[in-house]
Formats: sequence, C-alpha cells, structure tokens
Amino acid sequence: MLQKCENRTDEELVSLSLKDQEFFYCLLSRFENKLLRYLFRTFSFSREDAEDVLQESFLKIYKNLNEFDNSFKFSSWAYRIVHNEAISFLRKVKSKSGQNSYLSEEDFEKISSDVNLEKEVDRKYSKEKIELSLKNLEEKYREVLILKYLEDKSYEEISDIVKKPVGTIATLLNRAKKQFKKIIEENHV
Repeated sequence: MLQKCENRTDEELVSLSLKDQEFFYCLLSRFENKLLRYLFRTFSFSREDAEDVLQESFLKIYKNLNEFDNSFKFSSWAYRIVHNEAISFLRKVKSKSGQNSYLSEEDFEKISSDVNLEKEVDRKYSKEKIELSLKNLEEKYREVLILKYLEDKSYEEISDIVKKPVGTIATLLNRAKKQFKKIIEENHV
C-alpha cells in the first residue's frame, strides 16, 4: 500500500482516502512524526499526552476529509486541526505536562544561527538555555517561531494554521525574535 502512496501528493491521497480508507494510512504515516514533533516543541506535551492529542486529531481529520478544501495545503489543514486539539486538551487539564526535550541539534542550529549565538557560547549549554528560553516565550510567539524555523512553514502556511493574516504573522515573528533575543540576553546565554 505504501508504494501506491509514495509518488502521490497529499491532496491526491485525501481524494483517494474518501474512496478507500486504506489510503488514509498513507497520510497518517506521512504526518505522524511531524505532528508529534510539533506537539512536543510547541506545547511541551509528554509522549502520552501528545499521542492522545494526535490520535484525536487524526480522528477529526478523517471524519472531516469531505470538508477539506483542495485550494489549501493539506499539511496546513492538518496542523490547524492538531493545533486546535492541543488547545482543547490544555484547556481541559489547565496546565501543560511533561518536560520533554524538543530541540534536536539541527533545530538548535536553525535557531542559533538566526540570533548569532554560535560564537558566544558553548553549544550544549546553549541548547539547554535556548530550550528554556523558548518555553519562556509567550505562547503566540513560541508557536510562530517554531512553525517558521523548526517546522519550516511559510508565512502563508503559518497563517492557515494559526488563522491570522500573513501580515500579522510577519509582525508576530518579528516580535518573537525580539522577545526571544531579550530572554536570551537576560539569561546570559
């Protein structure tokens, strides 16, 4: 089955999933790790909570495939559903759980190069401090920063995910970088 999926776009797989639910497995396997990583990075969920949110999200995605608008990217639509499920989950439990490390070495490179930290500090210490600094960002800033630099989403995709205009995304990213840099400087990273 996965061989039938390899050369197909996400949108083609959505259409095929409406006729044969086995194709939905292709979408699930294509996005499962990306969406889990997004949940860990953005919401600091424990593995168990992230998997619960993802499972609920995939159920909603499957139930609502008929409503998917092919003029949008499937990935943005899926991220939006996961985002909404995560917010709902957080409202239910009233606090974030887990202290997972969600920055890989590659992620560290992406963020540190943007704020020119590489020359100033030891890498392992910096990675931990950057991770803590990200957690100290306001959620609206942390999310757009992670979507842009760690999930490699375009401004348009971020706009679709967080349901804000592209101009607002640009402003949020600018403010996020400034707040992030300020937090880093205050913590002597």
